[in-house]
Amino acid sequence: MERLSTTPFGQRPVTLGLLQATERAADVPTLPHIDKWELLRTLCDAREAYQITDRELGVLEALLSFHPGKLLGGNTDMVVFPSNRALALRCHGMAESTLRRHLARLVDTGLILRHDSPNGKRYARRDSDGELLRAFGFDLRPLLIRAPEIAQAADVARTAAIRLRDTRERISLHKRDAHKLALYGLEQGHIGPWEALLATLLDVTRLMRRKLTLSELTDIAETVENVLDQVLKHVSNAEEMSANTHHIERQHQNSDTEPFDSEICLGKDTVASVDDPKDRLAKPATSDVSIPLPLVLRAVPEALEYAQGPVTRFDDLARLGAFLRGMIGISTSAWDDAVAIMGPEVAGITICCLVQRINDIRSPGGYLRRLTQQAQMGKYSVTRGIMALIQRSQTLEVAG
Repeated sequence: MERLSTTPFGQRPVTLGLLQATERAADVPTLPHIDKWELLRTLCDAREAYQITDRELGVLEALLSFHPGKLLGGNTDMVVFPSNRALALRCHGMAESTLRRHLARLVDTGLILRHDSPNGKRYARRDSDGELLRAFGFDLRPLLIRAPEIAQAADVARTAAIRLRDTRERISLHKRDAHKLALYGLEQGHIGPWEALLATLLDVTRLMRRKLTLSELTDIAETVENVLDQVLKHVSNAEEMSANTHHIERQHQNSDTEPFDSEICLGKDTVASVDDPKDRLAKPATSDVSIPLPLVLRAVPEALEYAQGPVTRFDDLARLGAFLRGMIGISTSAWDDAVAIMGPEVAGITICCLVQRINDIRSPGGYLRRLTQQAQMGKYSVTRGIMALIQRSQTLEVAG
């Protein structure tokens, strides 16, 4: 088939890009066959490298649909010549002014060539046998020539997309960890710049709503990791000072049956008011425990071995607990907090229970603080703890 035109029709000027695209098309005599739809999908991945929009890709798809067959390649003609009306219909009713603009953009990028007729119309001349002699329209040959370049650009784009996705994922995970740990530190009253760290994370959340480049995301990832490092440092230091929670959880795993950790209700109906623990121990004995004293004594025989006299009342157990807490490494502050929240009798019985299970508990002080927190929330029952110890003792007797 003969092609006669190179320059555009009408007021459209000749450009360097047009000349270069024409030269590239002329320099390649034979081209391999490539699936035109696969090539279009590859170009979709590489569209940012060619600065073309999804609308322009839609116009190119319509142009490809006018090429007979599935493959582009070889020495076959690759000029399509649909009218603007037919092309607009293939583009789902696109306005002709918009269509012309997108066609011009595809020509400017060198993905297609324009072969204009003398009057600017698109048509073909055929011989008596129906073979094409001349065609005026859009040449798809440049698209096929640039297929290796398009594939390389698509690989680069896919790699960049994966890095963007991974960076965003890392930011999301680290931001979540930093946010929740900062809230934990703030709620637990640990010392740290929690408000400033949370404000930084809020700024990151606002930034992540935008479409960011890989460089911008990398900077944000460094910021979030720095915040997470600070949060972990402050939380770790605070936990080390007040019996690391992680150690407490590990000792739960090492226990056969933990009688105190996840109980549902308090052993008394109301939470005791905060006053001086020494004064509370000196008050007349009034039982705040709903379980009979003989059952308590049966549950904690090892603690009773350290009693300095007969244990006949609950306040005797309170005094015994106050004496034993120092022996098992519980600080004065942890004991005072337990007395203030649980009451002296429940706190004393709890210490006796800890002594009974001392071989299963890594950090008695941390464990007592945990139980105190549960008591404050109404989730600790010393009665159930006592019953669990009795049941455990009976199990051991049967096994023995």
